[in-house]
Amino acid sequence: MSNAKTPLLLVALLAFTPLVPTPSLLAALLQHEPLVNSPDTQPHRTRLILKDGSYQIVMSYKLVGNIVRYVSAERGGAIEDIPASLVDFEATKRWEARHANPSAAADSTQAPAIDPELLKEEADRASLTPEIAPDLRLQTEDSVLALDTFRGTPELVPLAQTDSDLNRNTAHNVLRAAINPLSASHQIVQIKGESSLVQLHVESPVIYLRIGDEVTPPTGTALTVDTHGATANAPSASAGGSPDSRYVIVRADIRVGARVLASFRINFLGGVQRQEDVVETTTELLPGGHWMKITPSQPLSFGEYALMEVISDKEVNLGVWDFGIHPVAPENKDAIKPEPRRRPSLERRTQTHP
Repeated sequence: MSNAKTPLLLVALLAFTPLVPTPSLLAALLQHEPLVNSPDTQPHRTRLILKDGSYQIVMSYKLVGNIVRYVSAERGGAIEDIPASLVDFEATKRWEARHANPSAAADSTQAPAIDPELLKEEADRASLTPEIAPDLRLQTEDSVLALDTFRGTPELVPLAQTDSDLNRNTAHNVLRAAINPLSASHQIVQIKGESSLVQLHVESPVIYLRIGDEVTPPTGTALTVDTHGATANAPSASAGGSPDSRYVIVRADIRVGARVLASFRINFLGGVQRQEDVVETTTELLPGGHWMKITPSQPLSFGEYALMEVISDKEVNLGVWDFGIHPVAPENKDAIKPEPRRRPSLERRTQTHP
């Protein structure tokens, strides 16, 4: 009789014994296999593809509970988490299979394989917003940015073009004016107001001009043009800054309620003879060809200035970017400050019931 009761007792004990889930069971509950790199596989760049069609470039990743933990290849090896429900595991595996490198995987002593396609994509994406100071990057929302320093912190200050009421992200327009390169100095541009809304705090600001903007013809009335006999062509739109143009910084003459820019001798630019109130610049096209770096050849003293584009040896762009140099001015309203990259954290959400 005792022997007959023994199987029943075992069945009862097993029925009330808590089930300890194994890793494979956990994965089955989550409806995904554990995505863990095997110990003999070196980290390598790959794509963690999301269900919305986007992806993260990662060095490795694994499933931890209901999140995927990965090492970002774009953010210096930062360890980041993302909900597993957002990841398209099948698409990730398919992409990995198509771009696997068997020869590199077979020899673990070799450096990790780097997909040239990924490298090109990373370089192209980084060139749109290059880092020009620690944690400070150029922004695609702006066309012209000046590198300033306020209270010891580098900042980027957007410069608006004065010939247009357009938003600054599309403000690169060309209002051509033909100027006699041998004529005497005379007024060519008058800007409203005795000072610019942008006041920089350093005497040698570096200016970054985005190349290839898509713009519309200028329609604003921010300046008055008087070419004194020079011919002004009809306003025309420019596809952003041109690497073929030259750029100079012209000091403005302050009048009552206005700032005046005088013409200068274009044919003297680059020569040994300096021109009063004209500061020449050096230009450098940044990697990727999306931005041009413009550096004044000499420090700028206290006063009001404008960046002017010289289109040819007889033509200038009357659409200028004005700013002032004022070391003790308040901080600029739209200044872009450094943003240290932080590890993203998952927000704890509580499920609500109707």
